[in-house]
Amino acid sequence: MSKIIPLADVDPALVEQLLDTAFEPERRQRTAYKVREDTEWLQGLSFAALDDDDMLAGTIQCWPVALNDGAGRAHPMIMVGPVAVMPALQGKGYGQALVTASLTAIDPRAPLPQVMIGDPEYYGRFFGFANAHTGGWRLPGPYEQHRLLCRTANPAVLPAEGMLGPWRG
Repeated sequence: MSKIIPLADVDPALVEQLLDTAFEPERRQRTAYKVREDTEWLQGLSFAALDDDDMLAGTIQCWPVALNDGAGRAHPMIMVGPVAVMPALQGKGYGQALVTASLTAIDPRAPLPQVMIGDPEYYGRFFGFANAHTGGWRLPGPYEQHRLLCRTANPAVLPAEGMLGPWRG
C-alpha cells in the first residue's frame, strides 16, 4: 500500500466512481444514506488510499449524525463509512488502514461516539465496535439490528433509545 491521503485531495468524480464500483449505483437507496442525508462528510476524518501506482484504491468518509432521544435531545455522533475498496484490491489491508486513519484522527480530548452499520465480528475484533448498546436505536429505513454498531470510550453517555439521523446542530 502506497499512502493514505485526505479525501479532499481526490476528485469527487473518482470517489463516486469507486463507490459505484464497490457498492453499485443502487447504494444511494441504502438506509445509511438516509441517516446522513443533507450533511457534508467530515474532511478531517475522511481519507483515500492510493495503491503503489498512486491510483485510488479505497476511501472512507465520516459524517456528523445524531441519536435523537425521546425527550428531543440530539446526541452528536460520528458515522463511520462507507469504507470502500476497489473489488480487486479487497483483502489487502486498504480498508483496515482507512478505518485506522479515521479513528486515529478523532480528537482524543473530546471523542464523540462513533457509529456504523457493518459486520460486528470484523469491526469488533479490529476496532472495538459493538452492538451491545444499540438495541433500542432505530434507523430511518430497513437494516439488520445486529449490524448497527457503536464505539465509545464511555458507554454511559449513550442513550438507550433513539432515532439515528443527520446532525442538524
